[in-house]
Amino acid sequence: MNEFTVVTVLLAAVLVAAFARRIGWNSPLVILAVGLAASFLPGLEQVEVPPELILGIVLPPLLYSAALSSSYQDFRAAIQPIVRLGVGLVLVTTLAVGLVAWRLDPVLSPAAAFLLGAVVAPPDAVAASAVGRRLGLPRRVMTLLGGESLINDATSLTLYRIALVAVYTTTTSLAQGLVVFALAVLVGVAVGIGLAYLAQIARSGLRDPTVDTVIGLILPFVAYWVAEEYQGSGVLAVVAAGFYIGQAAPRTTVATRLHEEPIWASVDLMLESFTFALIGLQLRWVIKDVKDSHESLEAAILLSLAVLLVALVVRPLYIYATEVLVRSKWVRRRRRGATPYRPLTGRELLVTSWAGMRGVVTLAAAAAIPAVADGRPVAERATIQLAAYTVAIGTLLIQGLTLPSLIKALKISSQDERAEDDASEARVRLLATREAASVVRGQVDAWSAVMGRPEAERIATWATQGLLARETAAATLMHPEADLTDADFLPPAGTADPTVIQEARKVLGVGGADGADQPSLEDMRQRAARLTTRIAELRTQMVRAQRSVVVAERNAGRLNETVMRRIMRELDLEEEAMEASWANRL
Repeated sequence: MNEFTVVTVLLAAVLVAAFARRIGWNSPLVILAVGLAASFLPGLEQVEVPPELILGIVLPPLLYSAALSSSYQDFRAAIQPIVRLGVGLVLVTTLAVGLVAWRLDPVLSPAAAFLLGAVVAPPDAVAASAVGRRLGLPRRVMTLLGGESLINDATSLTLYRIALVAVYTTTTSLAQGLVVFALAVLVGVAVGIGLAYLAQIARSGLRDPTVDTVIGLILPFVAYWVAEEYQGSGVLAVVAAGFYIGQAAPRTTVATRLHEEPIWASVDLMLESFTFALIGLQLRWVIKDVKDSHESLEAAILLSLAVLLVALVVRPLYIYATEVLVRSKWVRRRRRGATPYRPLTGRELLVTSWAGMRGVVTLAAAAAIPAVADGRPVAERATIQLAAYTVAIGTLLIQGLTLPSLIKALKISSQDERAEDDASEARVRLLATREAASVVRGQVDAWSAVMGRPEAERIATWATQGLLARETAAATLMHPEADLTDADFLPPAGTADPTVIQEARKVLGVGGADGADQPSLEDMRQRAARLTTRIAELRTQMVRAQRSVVVAERNAGRLNETVMRRIMRELDLEEEAMEASWANRL
């Protein structure tokens, strides 16, 4: 694939995504459909995909961005079902697909059959997450799907590596496979956390939003390739790094946080669009490869459809079977007073079991299978690739097109969850606002030495009453049942209410009604600059005090990370607006 082809495919995919988003369609599915149609256009040359392009260039930033925006708090709370799907389901799917493929196609060796199983095992949550966000799936379902996609790639690629060695060397064993798997996990997590820790130190020391953002963009690639160099899982390294940096985001600068968010959203759109376009464009050439390898196209198609059926069936069977076991244990633990796990509802289970679309990793792993081993062509390669592409395209179209209708028919929503979030946000807003008011009250003694105690009290009241009134009103609107008293609507220093114009005239030194002793325009300009700067500094201190309360509530487990980020963004924008104010140009 030359540079012109890459740019053309990328531009076309982004334009299709823009059109789909504009009319409210699922952009990955639209891009896939357009790619499939385009692949059969006469005269279109083959779009060859170097494996390292997907595995080493496209996959790391996508995984890192997903981990960066994920809630570590929610991930940790749902770690048991996430591991059950991200590790257990991948293993079961690999075995089931491998057994079926081996029995149906005598050309496939057992190792090649299980290689196919490892390729098609990991679901890609990109399309499912897009649908879930648009239709308002509960956060714990989104957490489960997102968490599964973050670790199932590592599981499947490790199994893929083991099966690949078995196909080409026939010397691997179960013990060797377990060693490879354990080494991949330990090295991958250690490399990811270690590099993220160093990157966070660098970002904290530099405090330059442009450089900080560049470090964040480079980190997933470094984590992936360093982990792979030392036999670790590059996927787990990227995920671990993303979680660490995301958890440490409140310690970075305001400008860095505001810079990074739109950049990563743009990177995600670009890479996801490019990848789904490649999936669609490859099908025609995969079919041609099967014919050229002198394999039976009919047998390969039959095998591919059988593998697709297994992939569709194994997931719900596994999820419901393991859920029965988990619920029986949960009931026993609840009787003893411990409730470590809250099971999904029946409708949530149904949605989760149907959200098994394949995508990026399946495409990359299939493309990365070597065409030649020990100087001889690998006969099974074309069949494995056709089956992999059939599963990826089939699940995206079958499950991706029907998932929205299923969610709507089941009437699943996050309304109760939103009410809980609003209640916790209302509570934290009041806590943060009172902390900001305390910052102002802390200035009263210093002001009293200059203007006297009564005047200092009036200024403190004036500085806080608008903020208190605004946040209390917001808390009331968000959570009408909140237990608020009259004191919540009043500033801490009383109820004095001097107007802005009167206070400004006093501070600027504007004379009385007769206009005598009016200062010059330049003098008023300097006084106004000093006053505005001091007010901005005080307001910045108040915002930072509010932010510290919000982060402390998150760290204590009393505030969901999603709500924290929502409040943090509002505070960041307010502080950024103050830093960009005209007063700083005076």
